[in-house]
Amino acid sequence: MITVDNITSHEFIGLDTEIIQSSNPQIIGLNGRIVNETKSMFTINTKNGMKSIAKSDNTWKFSIEDKDIEVSGSKIT
Repeated sequence: MITVDNITSHEFIGLDTEIIQSSNPQIIGLNGRIVNETKSMFTINTKNGMKSIAKSDNTWKFSIEDKDIEVSGSKIT
């Protein structure tokens, strides 16, 4: 089970996410459900289709146990 304490070592597929900080300002606010994960990338199903986004360049927001959690991409690559 994914918790606030173990999120960085857990599988992210199926979680809803949003990019809240990025080295690319054009993708801040991009959100959707993670449908695939590799060592360095998330594939996110957004309202505008599938997007593959590098983990390390961004700060991600996840909602777990009714709490919003911000995770630096460098901690999950």
